[in-house]
Amino acid sequence: MNHRVCARILREPFGSLPDGTEIQRFRLLGEGGFEVAVLDLGAIVQALHVPDRDGRLADIVLGHEAPGAYISEPRFFGAAVGRYANRIADGRFALDGMEYRVPANDGDHALHGGPQGFDRRVWKLAELCEGQAPSLRLTLVSPDGDQGFPGTLAASVTYTLSGAGELTIAFEATTDAPTLVNLTHHGYFNLGGVEAGGDVLDHRLTIHADDYLPVGDGAVPLGRPESVDGTPFDFCTPHPIGARIRDAHPQLHRGRGYDHNYCLDDRPAPTPRLAARVEHPGSGRVMELLTDQPGLQFYSGNFLDGTAAGKQDRLYRQSDGFCLEPQIWPDAPNRADYPSARLDPGETYRHVSVYRFSVA
Repeated sequence: MNHRVCARILREPFGSLPDGTEIQRFRLLGEGGFEVAVLDLGAIVQALHVPDRDGRLADIVLGHEAPGAYISEPRFFGAAVGRYANRIADGRFALDGMEYRVPANDGDHALHGGPQGFDRRVWKLAELCEGQAPSLRLTLVSPDGDQGFPGTLAASVTYTLSGAGELTIAFEATTDAPTLVNLTHHGYFNLGGVEAGGDVLDHRLTIHADDYLPVGDGAVPLGRPESVDGTPFDFCTPHPIGARIRDAHPQLHRGRGYDHNYCLDDRPAPTPRLAARVEHPGSGRVMELLTDQPGLQFYSGNFLDGTAAGKQDRLYRQSDGFCLEPQIWPDAPNRADYPSARLDPGETYRHVSVYRFSVA
């Protein structure tokens, strides 16, 4: 039975993990049916209901209907990932003259914080707030040495709904020793609605970035940013995701599609600014992403291969969803010329991204 915490937040059980740990789901209710459902497992956005141009609601994020699948079939669907989002080359980095190793979980490299990253942890409920902008804050303590990272990190993520179509995701973290931190939301979106069963290749995408990071084997950046001008990576004006995804470009071949960091800036911004816009012509749904982060990873769902069973008993296949992950640039711990991911005692890491939904 649902337990009503307040007029605009519902708390309900969401099954249990194989070890018996019970998982909770928190539903934040906005205006006009706008709703987000968040699990304490991985701080995962499990569902996000948004109206189309005719007012019809649909869930627009890929995910699972039972918690065990998030552990047994790890695709980071909707998760909060860390300590370090994206890749660290060879799972190693140096900090203040000391070398640290993160277990490799993506070939030779560490991805999204290693094999036991934040997406696989049960976060703690810290605060529920009702009112015109219902919000949920979850916290997690990552001990010194966790997945090889130094320092005890105290992290939090807050989900807030505003009006009929705005979701804000705000991360914070502090540490008791110098460390690295790079947190992000790893949502897989399909603005046509996941139940409809279409892919995202017709979604029209704009990314406000002039440069991107070409990658080598293992999707680790090769070096300095390169211009998107004259390449299939140019989304400075709207293009369907699928319009050039099969072009014979070596970077598209290497990643089986798009899986690249777009360089928004060389450092975090003081406030969120518009980074990307996506429009689904069929439903009219529009998503604008504003962020204060210096990078944006665009992933076109290239490695969804039909082995992950999702909602409505659907098998997720290539390009059934896209990701736009605001973050610090990949492998920044090994690149002095990239934005820094360092966090020292007395400082607070902050990351604010806003997902603004409307119709066209």
